[in-house]
Amino acid sequence: MISVAPSPESPADTTPHCGNTTTPPSPSSSTNAAGSCSSGDGIIFRSKLPAIPIPNHLPLHAYCFQSLPDSADRPCLIVGSSGKSYTYAETHLICRKTAAGLSNLGISRGDVIMILLPNCPEFVFTFIGASMIGAVTTTANPFYTPSEILKQFKASAAKLIVTQSSFVDKLGHFSRLSLHEEEEEEGVGGHRHRHRQGGSAAAILGKDFTVITVDDPPESCLHFSVLSEANDQSPPDWEQEVVHYYSASCSCSRKLEFEFDPDDPVALPFSSGTTGLPKGVVLTHRSLITSVAQQVDGENPNLHLRGDDVVLCLLPLFHIYSLNSVLLCSLRAGAAVLLMHKFEIGALLELIQRHRVSVAAVVPPLVLALAKNPVVEGFDLSSLRLVLSGAAPLAKDLEDALRTRVPQAVLGQGYGMTEAGPVLSMCLGFAKQPFPTKSGSCGTVVRNAELKVIDPVTGSSLGYNQSGEICIRGQQIMKGYLNDPEATARTIDVEGWLHTGDIGYVDEDDEVFIVDRVKEIIKFKGFQVPPAELEALLLSHASIADAAVVPQKDEAAGEVPVAFVVCSKGMEVTEEAIKQFVAKQRAQWMHMHMQVVFYKRLYKVYFVHAIPKSPSGKILRKDLRAKLAAAAASSTPL
Repeated sequence: MISVAPSPESPADTTPHCGNTTTPPSPSSSTNAAGSCSSGDGIIFRSKLPAIPIPNHLPLHAYCFQSLPDSADRPCLIVGSSGKSYTYAETHLICRKTAAGLSNLGISRGDVIMILLPNCPEFVFTFIGASMIGAVTTTANPFYTPSEILKQFKASAAKLIVTQSSFVDKLGHFSRLSLHEEEEEEGVGGHRHRHRQGGSAAAILGKDFTVITVDDPPESCLHFSVLSEANDQSPPDWEQEVVHYYSASCSCSRKLEFEFDPDDPVALPFSSGTTGLPKGVVLTHRSLITSVAQQVDGENPNLHLRGDDVVLCLLPLFHIYSLNSVLLCSLRAGAAVLLMHKFEIGALLELIQRHRVSVAAVVPPLVLALAKNPVVEGFDLSSLRLVLSGAAPLAKDLEDALRTRVPQAVLGQGYGMTEAGPVLSMCLGFAKQPFPTKSGSCGTVVRNAELKVIDPVTGSSLGYNQSGEICIRGQQIMKGYLNDPEATARTIDVEGWLHTGDIGYVDEDDEVFIVDRVKEIIKFKGFQVPPAELEALLLSHASIADAAVVPQKDEAAGEVPVAFVVCSKGMEVTEEAIKQFVAKQRAQWMHMHMQVVFYKRLYKVYFVHAIPKSPSGKILRKDLRAKLAAAAASSTPL
């Protein structure tokens, strides 16, 4: 049975409030001027910004387009490659048509669809359209291998895939893979569905699942026009009930008449969490609205986006950072979103200059390119006013280097985790009424949330300038991991605290600094690389007796995966052979090649006599990381 372990209610869930509009909990004890308080949970840190009411009783799409009457004629989506633009009114209309089209194809409340696309308008139309009929969207990297896509497809029980024709071949391989006989079970939204379980039946494209392409469809696929040109004159009854929210202020006494629950799932990204293999992260309408509001709502929003802003959307929308802090925040604020489907430095700079991009969400490798590539000097970047870096820590020297290129812009970082909704903290220099900030910090905890730092060994809460594991609590965090109550319980404790697996501290000015990681995940240019996945591949090699994968620092990527390998007795294997095995493993039972996506490939293999482990058998990754750091510092090979 697919299920989501219920997360314990936090104080924010139980505090009385007016109607359906949430307000944060009041401190249960004394609060000092710096923003921390003492309570039964120990020392808790809160935002410097005042708490705000959040209308997270609404469906996500209604919340995002709530100011539609005021923004109808403004540009909403701009396609970088073609220059084509959609106004807010046009975007909303196509989203409604897409919702009707999905409904015509049998997609309904609680069903899961997969978006397998680079950044494009159809991504937006599909995601918002799915929300309009109560469906759930799982987003996947289109450059995943067939096996990686299949794992997510099966785990999410997706019924339909929206992609482009160049990726359809990957889906055709599904028919060669062993799926399961049909069995009814509870789906991600708590509704009954039929799916395959047991046996060896194959999934046939066009028969067992529907594929829609945004360009010319191959055989057995449908064109996106079946969605975007559908008749939207008869939308679902509950959609008619929320139209008034776009122009009317919320009434505390007003009850939604349709079958809708703000705790229904709306997004299902996959994340490895603090350890292990990728898992479905169930994000609800309530959690995503809360996260977006924590950033852009209120009289003094933490992330001040304006209606005349042009926000760069180069980071992939299948990543929660871009989906939330770029797309959804921009829709809520009425800003224009400039869509780029791939990174190319010249094209990026030309688009910033031509469209007068004012807000750029970036990752450290992109900061590196903007700060150090000489071609940047030939372009006018004076329109940039905010540059937000996230997904991985940004080194202070790199931040300072970019500041010399765009001195007029406010530079800062945010800190997030998919399971946290995703934003935990954000630079207050981005606020409408900004606060002074420090280079290298990840900002302060977002509003309407609580943060604490705990000793990883004892679990006791720590005060200012004491490093420990960062924990977050609030209505923005995930509902749980899909069909994995054990992993949910390991991540969200009985008091509602989500344990991030990151080591950091809060300084005397309430700014958050991340210094280390408890969790095992490797961050390659912001993408997650689970060591367990690569270790399983390595251990399937006949010449490898034991293996461990850890991150190694890299200027361009932030971190790259490297392996420590113990050869089987009497066996020999080369570093290059191991790299090739992981990058392109032959699966004879499938009569095809399985490759890991490019950022999961090994960058180095070290041969050792033994993998260091604890008495319980857990790999001592910290020892291996220390070994790498010592070798780098002394410039001596391992």
